Amino acid sequence: MRRILATFAAAAVVLGLAGCATAEASTPSADPDCPAAATPLADLTLADDPRTVEGPSTACLPSHAITPIADDSEPGLPVTVTDAEGRDVEITDVSRILPVDISGTIAATVFGLGLGDDVVGRDSSTDFDGTEALPVVTKSGHTLNAEAILQVAPTVMLTDTSIGPKEVRQQLREAGIAVVVVSSERRLDIAADLVAEIAAALGVPERGKALGARIEADIAAVEAEVSEIVPAEASDRPRMLFLYVRGSANVYYIFGRDSGADSLIESVGAIDVAGEIGWEGMKPMTAEALVAAAPDVLVMMTDGLASVGGIDGLMATIPAVAQTPAGENRRVVDMADTAILSFGPRSAEIISALARAVYAPADSPATADEPAR
Repeated sequence: MRRILATFAAAAVVLGLAGCATAEASTPSADPDCPAAATPLADLTLADDPRTVEGPSTACLPSHAITPIADDSEPGLPVTVTDAEGRDVEITDVSRILPVDISGTIAATVFGLGLGDDVVGRDSSTDFDGTEALPVVTKSGHTLNAEAILQVAPTVMLTDTSIGPKEVRQQLREAGIAVVVVSSERRLDIAADLVAEIAAALGVPERGKALGARIEADIAAVEAEVSEIVPAEASDRPRMLFLYVRGSANVYYIFGRDSGADSLIESVGAIDVAGEIGWEGMKPMTAEALVAAAPDVLVMMTDGLASVGGIDGLMATIPAVAQTPAGENRRVVDMADTAILSFGPRSAEIISALARAVYAPADSPATADEPAR
C-alpha cells in the first residue's frame, strides 16, 4: 500500500506516460523567480481564510541547488548490501554512479552525500544544479534505456521499482554493472531511511547518518514554522486533494492515503480529503470521488496542469471539478513535476514552498507562461 512510486511507475509505463546537521544546512542564494521563498512564512501576506482563497498559485523552491554535507571521507569499499529485492550485491567501485528513479530523489540524495562529481547520467526527473550536462538515460519519460546506460559505463547503478522494465535491470547485471534496487517508498517520515540505504550501498554510511539527521532536522524546523500559521481549529484548515493528470495520455489519478502525497499535505497542516473518504494509494479518478472529497484546494504537478490546458481546460475535461469548492474558486496549487514528490535533501524546501502557496498565495503568484521549478 505504501509503495507509492512503484505503483505510479507501473501506471505510467502502461498509460504512456538533498559534520553538524544544523550548521551544514546553509541556505542557497535565492531564485529570482521566487523572490518570497526566503522570507519567513510569518512575514508573508497570509490569507484571512485559506479555505476560501480564490485563484491559483504556484509553489516554487528557493533554489535549484542541492547542498552537500561537509564530509569528504573516502568510501569504504568493497561493500556488500542486500537490496530491496533481496539480492546480495557487491559494490567495488563508486567512481561512476548512475542514480535513476521516477522522482529524481536518488540522484538528489547522491549529490547530498557529496558524491555528485561521480554521477555519470540522470533520469528525466533530475534537473537541479550540476546535472544539466549529464546525459539522460531514460526514454519515454521514465523507462530505462539500456543502450544509453551502457554508453555512460556506470560502475554502480542505484534505482528502484518505480522505473523499469526489470528486464533492463537484469541485462545491466549481466553486463557486469552492480545494480542496487533501493526502497520505492517515498514519504517524508522515512526520507532518512532511504538516505541510509543509498549511503550504505556507496560505502559512506557515516555521510548517510549526517545527511539523514540534517533532513530530519530541516523537516522538523519547517513543520514548526508552518504550525505557527495553521488555523487552530481543524474545521478552518484547508481541505486538499492531490490530482495527477496527463491530458495527452488521458490519465487522471487521485493520490490518497499512503501515496506519499498525503504526507506532504499533512506536513502543511492541511486535511488530505482523499484519505478522508477512504481513498487508498493511487487510483484512477472518478467524478463521484472528487465531488465527495469536496477539496478546497487541488494540488497538481505543473506540467500535468498544462497538459489539460490550465484550469479552464481542467474543468472542461473533468466537469466534476467545477462541483467542488476548489473548482468554484479556481483554487489550484501547482508545483514542478521534478520537485513535488522528491522526498530527499529538498524535503523541507518542498514543504515550505507548498505552505507558502497555500497560506500566502499573494506571495506565490501562479506561473502563467513557464513551468514552476
